[in-house]
Amino acid sequence: MLGTMLWFNLEKGYGLIQTENDERLYVDRSGFLPDHQPPHRCRGQRVTFDRHVAEGDTRAVNVSFAAPPEQRRARLRRPRGGHVL
Repeated sequence: MLGTMLWFNLEKGYGLIQTENDERLYVDRSGFLPDHQPPHRCRGQRVTFDRHVAEGDTRAVNVSFAAPPEQRRARLRRPRGGHVL
């Protein structure tokens, strides 16, 4: 299945994925494939995953990023106070 990472907390080791059907699935650190551990900022990244249902609990497993996470760049800002040369 395809989905989007809503958020992932690296310190606590869990997060949420939103599926294409607008369902939210819990994912923990062990649900990611070994080569696809979540980076520091992964909000909005497309992921592929399998649904796992056990004892009424549905979660995402075998999670991998559909494309490599993009590196974010810092915004360039104009100097304050003034005139642009």
